[in-house]
Amino acid sequence: MESKIADTLKFKFNPVAVIWTDEKPEKAIQFKKGKASCVMYLFSAAAKGKTAVVDKETFGCFGGGTGLGFSNQYVNFPGGLECFYHFLSTGNERFEKGKVVAKEIGKFLKKEFLEDFLQGERYQKSPELVKKFVDLLPITQIPKKYVLFKPLKDVDPAREEPVVVVFTANPDQLSALVVLANFNRKSNESVIVPFGAGCQVIGIYPYREAKSENPRAVIGLIDISTRKNLKRMGRDLFTFAMPLKMFKEMEESVEDSFLQRTTWKSLI
Repeated sequence: MESKIADTLKFKFNPVAVIWTDEKPEKAIQFKKGKASCVMYLFSAAAKGKTAVVDKETFGCFGGGTGLGFSNQYVNFPGGLECFYHFLSTGNERFEKGKVVAKEIGKFLKKEFLEDFLQGERYQKSPELVKKFVDLLPITQIPKKYVLFKPLKDVDPAREEPVVVVFTANPDQLSALVVLANFNRKSNESVIVPFGAGCQVIGIYPYREAKSENPRAVIGLIDISTRKNLKRMGRDLFTFAMPLKMFKEMEESVEDSFLQRTTWKSLI
């Protein structure tokens, strides 16, 4: 699948198609069952030219399973939802249930995760706010077995249809994408930047937008943990994810837009 946007903006990495499917490509890379990791590593692999696949047993972490559309996986976090609420905020060290869980599983955990479990990641001020965060997530269960990350250039439109297309952009390219997203809209708020994990803003948030008559694009990689994990890709990158309908709309706008004018060309 070709992209005028990609040809014009000259991204360092491949645009990535997010596809729901019941068929797993033979050479697709995949985490082993039960492996703890960040699913955004698989996204990174697709951005670099490989095909990667995720299912309900190989999503790497609870946020990844939730973020890619395998229902609410936070319920399976060690100690359940309450311990997760403390994990993302103030920590489990002073939470009685959390202390018990830490003693039971501590010897099986990596030192860094155990420290975060006890001290908290401090991404929100209180467990109550984390509960609100989870309640507001557009959690869903996709109707297919797999989520596929695939370089957009390798997608055959006759055989497969992306649910979401994701660009990985530097600040200048991100600026252009935001302007282009609003180029043919009656609204000037066609892009959102929700608080969420790196996988959630290329998964369940644009999944939700795909159901809208006028879907919005979603800026991501504001997740500090994901930025740490993907820092080798570059410190100046953000994701820009949009449902297929919006991708096609933006593609049609390229030739008549500011991308043909001198102001943009002066930034290239």
